[in-house]
Amino acid sequence: MEAIVLAGGLGTRLRSAVSNLPKCMAPIGPTVISSAPTVISSEVEKSRPFLSYILDWLQDQGADHVILSVGYLREYIINWISGQNYPFEIDFAVEETPLGTGGGIREALKYCHGKKVFVINGDTFFPVDLNAFTFDAPITVALKPMREFERYGAVDVRFLGSARNDRVEIFRFREKAYCREGLINGGIYALNNLDLSGFPPKFSFEKEVLEPLKYKTCGVVQDCYFLDIGIPEDYERAQTELPEYRAVKAASKKLIESDADTLLIDRDGTINVRIKGDYVRNRNQFKFLSGILEEFPKWAAKFRRIIVVTNQRGVGRGLMTDEDLADIHSHMLRAITEAGGRIDAILTCTATDDGDPRRKPNPGMYHEAKQLFPSMERAIMLGDSETDAAFAENAGIPFILL
Repeated sequence: MEAIVLAGGLGTRLRSAVSNLPKCMAPIGPTVISSAPTVISSEVEKSRPFLSYILDWLQDQGADHVILSVGYLREYIINWISGQNYPFEIDFAVEETPLGTGGGIREALKYCHGKKVFVINGDTFFPVDLNAFTFDAPITVALKPMREFERYGAVDVRFLGSARNDRVEIFRFREKAYCREGLINGGIYALNNLDLSGFPPKFSFEKEVLEPLKYKTCGVVQDCYFLDIGIPEDYERAQTELPEYRAVKAASKKLIESDADTLLIDRDGTINVRIKGDYVRNRNQFKFLSGILEEFPKWAAKFRRIIVVTNQRGVGRGLMTDEDLADIHSHMLRAITEAGGRIDAILTCTATDDGDPRRKPNPGMYHEAKQLFPSMERAIMLGDSETDAAFAENAGIPFILL
């Protein structure tokens, strides 16, 4: 698997936030990570460049060879790479003068060993499954379903085969305009023996190859996490969402590797973003952690049962009603089910008294889960707080800190 990462952009729109670095080296973090799965212990990790998230994902996908197309302030990228230890071969395709995305791709193709290669925008994080690409067209584009957008142009497609599936043929790229619902170009391309020799030295791959449909162009639709840091507002989002995403993936990997048959999972701060100093009082305040919905199908395949155990003192304090809580959970369940996951039970404790046996860290909800599912043998707990860790300890089960 070979991949070209376009890392030579000037990042003009991001200058107000990152003025002295190439865009792909924009720092993300710092963040707090777990140093062990069974205890509450953490260390502060230094900020990481945006590029590291792309390269980590390529490593997980099984990349063998990565070509970085670099130009503007390339010494920052080259120096950083020299201190890393990625398991794949890395080459640099250097633009002495800006060549545009098309010229950058053409220059980088000279370093490829084969004719099939992925191209990834260095300012976009869209961690698709690269193994879903079949290279049966000169160009295949990763497409992201999106709602209520105007920053991106929509992509019009026709479905291949008799039934709707993830593979489509693209017949039009539309100009940027408000769109209620549609597909966008996710900034990842699979190129199959593509010849760009007939184009000028400097050209735009998007404007002069993709949009005119110079070659047959297909698409693969994947509805996973997407973030483009091209503007300061989205770069600010990246400061919290990308560390969230990384933490979710690390915790999920530990869950998948465990021998447990039952997953007990906290809600606030683990499934959805915790509101500091307050409660999630309605569905409009409920926001899934970055990347979490993509893990639920994996957990559904791994665990015989998945049980949410959550303290909801806001109900007991009269700040919200049981109906509000039920509506939030209905909204949560619908999204998880649509993503291909499942929840088998939701156990809540609305008591305000810390001595209530069902209120975490007391193990009452664990014993209730065992009554609901008598065959439950090997449970594991996923949570984000000392309370969750103490709950797992009191229940006598392993704990993974998100």
